[in-house]
Amino acid sequence: MEMLGQLGLVLALGLGALGSAIGIGIAGQAAAGAWAKQARSDAPLSFNYIILLGMPISQTLYAMILMRKMLGTPPEIVAAEGALLLSIGLSGGLAEMFSAFMQGKIGAAAIRCLAESGKGFAFLIIAMGIVETVGILGLAFLYIAVPG
Repeated sequence: MEMLGQLGLVLALGLGALGSAIGIGIAGQAAAGAWAKQARSDAPLSFNYIILLGMPISQTLYAMILMRKMLGTPPEIVAAEGALLLSIGLSGGLAEMFSAFMQGKIGAAAIRCLAESGKGFAFLIIAMGIVETVGILGLAFLYIAVPG
C-alpha cells in the first residue's frame, strides 16, 4: 500500500507538468505563427502572446503544492491509506493536466483572435481564467482530502 501512496505523489506532479507542457506547446505554436505574421508586416511583436502562452504553467505549481501536502503525510498513514493517496494524486494530476491542456487551446484561439483583430484581450484573459479555476478548485478540494 505504501508504494501506491508514493505513486500518487509522482502522478500528481507528473500529470500536472505534462498538461502544462502540452498547453504551453499548443499556445506557443499559435504565438509563433502570429509573431511571424507581425514580423512580415514590420509590426512590433506582441508581448500579450507571451502572457497567453505562459498561463498553463500555473497548473504545474498547483500539482506541486498538492504533492508537497501529500509528502507531509505520516508514513504510517501512507502505509494504511496508499490507495486513497493514489486516488488523490491521480485525480489531482488529471485535473491539472486537463485544465492546462484546455487553457493552452483557449490561449491558441486567443492569440489568433488578437492577431486578427487586436481586440478583446481582457475577455480572453477572463476565458483563460475560467478554465484556470478548474485547476485551482482541483487543488483546493483534493488538498483537504489528503489524510494526516
